[in-house]
Amino acid sequence: MTIEERLLALQDLKYRDFHRRLVPNVDADSIIGVRMPQLRALAKEIEPLAFFETLPHRYYEENQLHAILLSGMKDFACCLQEVERFLPYVDNWATCDGLRPRCFAKHTDELQPFVQRWLASEHEYTVRFGIGVLEAFFLDKAFLPEQLQWVAAIRREEYYIKMMQAWYFATALAKQWDATLPVIRTLPDWVRRKTIQKACESFRVPQEHKDYLRSSIAR
Repeated sequence: MTIEERLLALQDLKYRDFHRRLVPNVDADSIIGVRMPQLRALAKEIEPLAFFETLPHRYYEENQLHAILLSGMKDFACCLQEVERFLPYVDNWATCDGLRPRCFAKHTDELQPFVQRWLASEHEYTVRFGIGVLEAFFLDKAFLPEQLQWVAAIRREEYYIKMMQAWYFATALAKQWDATLPVIRTLPDWVRRKTIQKACESFRVPQEHKDYLRSSIAR
């Protein structure tokens, strides 16, 4: 059976109809309706490099498989090359956010110039991906205060970019409070308010910090 046939055999129509509402900008006919545990199990049976050559994919779930396979690659140079090739085809938040190559964690120095280029991209989901990479891999040992400015400098109106900015800064408040707090004041109103909302919903942000955000930064 081909990968398409395998995916179609795993179709769950109720889940398809539910998932179509989660990614409304994706062509509904491209969504088969396969649950993530089944996609992860199928990914273990696929030869990654051969599958990567089948771009562009027809189905949403094929893009999800692509992201899963990339996230599990161990060869950083090969993974980075394939990520760059895949990013122009990413057309929704779910595929974008599922693309978090674990090998990136050990190569943040080499990765930083690529992140800056992704943030400057014209492509909506490449920008979102760049912000997500900073959130996932650059808020602990690899953190530099100027990274906050890279994200704050983004002035885009796409909802999925602004939402990822808010997620990034909410996580930064949890991990790098002192460096992040002054930057929050400089953000566009929507991003600032959404950041505070997400931070106040987070279990990682202390209550006294939440109270300060509500009383002094929200207005």
